[in-house]
Amino acid sequence: MDIEKLVNEVTQDVQSLLKGSRECKVSGIGPREVPAKLEHSLLSPDVNLETILAECANARRYSVAAVCVAPYYVPMVKEALSGCGVKICAAIGFPHGCMSSVAKLVEAIDCIKNGADELDVALNILAVKSGNIAEARKDLEQITYAARGKTVIKAVFEHSVYSDAEKKNVLEMMDACRADYVKIQNVLSGKGADVADIQYVKKFLGADVKIKIDGGVKTMAKALELIDAGADRIGLTATVAISKEAEAAR
Repeated sequence: MDIEKLVNEVTQDVQSLLKGSRECKVSGIGPREVPAKLEHSLLSPDVNLETILAECANARRYSVAAVCVAPYYVPMVKEALSGCGVKICAAIGFPHGCMSSVAKLVEAIDCIKNGADELDVALNILAVKSGNIAEARKDLEQITYAARGKTVIKAVFEHSVYSDAEKKNVLEMMDACRADYVKIQNVLSGKGADVADIQYVKKFLGADVKIKIDGGVKTMAKALELIDAGADRIGLTATVAISKEAEAAR
């Protein structure tokens, strides 16, 4: 066997792959695969129906994972996304989760009936901060029970408002309620999405826990960094910009 020849052939093959690739893979996926992990967030209080429909068209074009909207828009988005694979995610109890258990449950059930495929469920932060984790758990249990087999549940972990002890209690509660995802949210703090936050959740719930994270993700590089750390979904508003970058990478 000519070892030198073999080494040269392998080296040439590797160099050819690197030269021909525009993806710069980080975690087994490249930029063109990123849109399938993005959730297009349309939760601004001043977003109107015209904008919602235009952004649904963008979501279709780039085949993102989901469009996330307020419950009011779920029926309209259901119609706008009919026939494509983009999921409809409704924000339940957004952003504080501090309405009554009955009100939150009714909101969730109504969204399911109106066509929501996924629910981002805000926990009752006031109950957690008051030391009443059982009441917060009751909220989530009721919704996960009502949604089981019908809708994906992403339990919102607004981590920046909790103490270390509260964080642990909340994550254990989410796990016990069998939420499909932990959604690491940064709405109330304005904190940016961080790899350390993903690692923190996985430390408590294990490497296989599904995670959605948001918080000012504006670039492809940041999206890949979070995915590399274990994020399964990323919530953001810069969906189109990143999807265009992914398209250019083809």
